[in-house]
Parts: sequence; structure tokens; C-alpha cells
Amino acid sequence: MTSKQILVVDDEIGIRELLSEILFDEGYQVHLAENAGQARVFRNEFEPDLVLLDIWMPDTDGVTLLKEWVDQDLLTMPVVMMSGHGTIETAVEATRIGAVDFLEKPIALQKLLSAIARAIKGGMPNPQMQTAEAQNRKIIQNIDGLTQQFSLPLDLPLREAREHFDALYLDYHLRKESGNVMRVAEKIGLERTHLYRKLKQLGIKFARKGGENESQ
Repeated sequence: MTSKQILVVDDEIGIRELLSEILFDEGYQVHLAENAGQARVFRNEFEPDLVLLDIWMPDTDGVTLLKEWVDQDLLTMPVVMMSGHGTIETAVEATRIGAVDFLEKPIALQKLLSAIARAIKGGMPNPQMQTAEAQNRKIIQNIDGLTQQFSLPLDLPLREAREHFDALYLDYHLRKESGNVMRVAEKIGLERTHLYRKLKQLGIKFARKGGENESQ
């Protein structure tokens, strides 16, 4: 059985070499590109089974390259985005364009291998024919070493989608600060009274001074 071919696109030589060693040991054929230009040349000549694509690169960023491949009908293989400074907005944009997954650096070995196996097995979905269920992207983001999964229903109206994100965001920080609203307000840069109103509006339970739980 022919081993699967993976193109790794990353401007950091240490990342390229590390991923190359790991993937080679796992039985994959690995091709390396240090920028979008080299990735373009490779893709014009070959079709890999998977691309690991860094978002932040000096010449052309990964999201722009992904858009180019879509426009040129070259996005015929699954692409997994990688970033050490990723945001939920960037991850959502990449998956909306056609990426099948998003990995936050530093990438845990098992998470990397699982994402690759899942992407190769699932193949490349047609972004023009995705169902509403497929648009409910699960964006994986490492925050202070803890992996959180955010289910973002992208088929909602913008206002409802923002409320959904706000609830996830505030609930995460409340859990992280053990329900201390004052510390959460300081950390996210919001007036405490404004935060109280927002929590009640979203129906999120919280404790005022004295320990009494409140919600809308």
C-alpha cells in the first residue's frame, strides 16, 4: 500500500523538521515548504493527500493561500491549519473557506496524529455543499495549556452567533476564576456593573459578594 503524502507548509525550520521526523516515523511521505511560494509550486505539480498549513507566514499568510487554492480549484485535498497565535475568528474563517481542522501550537503529538488520520479518512468536503450540521465547526484552542472546544453554529444570524460566543467566553473565564466576577472583569477589561448586566442578559449564573447565586 502506497504511503500517504503530506505537505508541511511552515516558515519555522524547527517546526518543519520536527513534523517531518514525526510523520516520517508514522509512515507518511513528507514534503516541506517554507513559504506560500514553495507551496504553490508543489501544489501546481502534485496533489498531496493532506496539507498542514501554517497561518502566519512572512510573504503570504496561510488563509490567503487557502483562498487562492479555492479560487483556482486546487483545494482538492484536506487542509489542516496550524498557528501559535490563532484566534477563534481566524479558525472560523479558515474552516469556512475550506480547511477541515485547526491546530494550536505547540501541538500535542496525539492531537496531531489524530487530526491527520481524521482528515485523510474524511477527505475534502465541498465547501459549496456543506449541510447546516457541517457548519457547526468545533474549533480547538489551547488556552493556558487547557484544551477547550467551542461549538460555533455558523448558520445562525450574526447577533445570535455573537451571543452564543459571548456566553462561552464568559462562562470559560468564570470557571477559570472560580466564579470571581471582579477578577473576570479586570481580566477581560470590562466594567463590573456592565459585566453583571451581561451575565444576567445571557442567563449565566454567578455569585455576588456574600455567595448568593444570581442569574436572569
